[in-house]
Amino acid sequence: MTYIITLGLIGMFFLGIPIAMSLGLSALVAFFVEQGTRMNVPMITQRMQYGINNFVLLAVPLFILAARLMNTAGVTTRLFNFATTMVGFLPGGLGHANCVASLIFAGMSGAAVADAAGLGQVELKAMDDAGYDRDFSVAITGASSTIGPIFPPSIPFVIFGLVAGVSVGRLFLGGVIPGVLMAGALMAMVAVYAKNRNYPRTPFPTLRVVAKSFVEAFLPLLTPTILLGGIWTGWFTPTEAAAVAVAYALILGTLIYRELSLRDTLQVFIDSAKDTAALGFIVAAASFYGWLLMRTGAPAAMVEALLGISRNPLVLLLIINLILLVVGCFFETIVAILILGPILMQVTTAVGIDPVHFGLVMVLNLMIGLLTPPFGVVLFVMVHVGGISFERVVRATAPFIIPLLVVLFSITLYPPLVTWLPNTVMGK
Repeated sequence: MTYIITLGLIGMFFLGIPIAMSLGLSALVAFFVEQGTRMNVPMITQRMQYGINNFVLLAVPLFILAARLMNTAGVTTRLFNFATTMVGFLPGGLGHANCVASLIFAGMSGAAVADAAGLGQVELKAMDDAGYDRDFSVAITGASSTIGPIFPPSIPFVIFGLVAGVSVGRLFLGGVIPGVLMAGALMAMVAVYAKNRNYPRTPFPTLRVVAKSFVEAFLPLLTPTILLGGIWTGWFTPTEAAAVAVAYALILGTLIYRELSLRDTLQVFIDSAKDTAALGFIVAAASFYGWLLMRTGAPAAMVEALLGISRNPLVLLLIINLILLVVGCFFETIVAILILGPILMQVTTAVGIDPVHFGLVMVLNLMIGLLTPPFGVVLFVMVHVGGISFERVVRATAPFIIPLLVVLFSITLYPPLVTWLPNTVMGK
């Protein structure tokens, strides 16, 4: 049954079968092998329903909706213009603005795909007009989008908090410093490219230009402050923060900027509902798959094997990093968290690794996986948005994985980069 449930899933992935169907079918076949003609069908539906029946999970569709509303309401353009004013005068200015804009937009969306697809269109057009080559523009746009699920709020953190029993609020706070480090590391890479290729920069802004761009972007810039401030002060939970983000996006788009028509708003709700249904199906199928995987005893054997190698927290984290970097090449982020999160938490808990620290390490690993073939989701998004071949996107993006790896191993080797802020704000 173990072979069926693991190799069957991998085989279906390579055949191009959708993720949710691959999870469900491989688990269903294994369940039939175990129980035969006496298969308890109601148990399947119960396990799937159990997987999505959680209040914390409600934050996911709300953050998806908030990101779509922000993209449609013209917020992304204002943010990118502000970021360009702030850092565009540096060599390779629009590349730096790309990173800064992604960091700011991360405080609203919580998803890499939302950043790459929404903000990416604005960024690519501006960089094309300024004379940047398309490969570089696509690469930095895709790489900077991975900041979204690290800097709060974050959809993967919500999922990890759900399966690992970790405070989502602490995970959000833990992502602040790593998110800033990712932006800084990518900007350093942009500086190297700009020096070698003599990329252009925008004129140094006057005080009047700075003030104008700040005023235009002021209300969107308040979004991360409102969300994080509300969570820190206890005014609302992370799930309620997602609802606040939706309400704020609606107010900006309909009442203040007036760029959201009734037709646009309805379309955003429809598209968000489709995304939510697809994600909900994945979570439900992964819940059944994970439950059946536990029954095989494979996770317990994996835990014993890892603990048998070493009980040194640093050694185990480095081994887990290598495992997750490989997993990220093949598994979608949410699926990897749902299946491997509970298993690896047993290992890290046994050796005293802080669960918030491990959550950041795991999610950042999987974000790097979004940029790696054969199944890196952001790569496919950039093929669509950038209008170039998959092979060109992979070649252009590969060097930008290096600064992300530097940040990954920095937070692995020095946990306070993750734990200091949540421990300071919320106590140990």
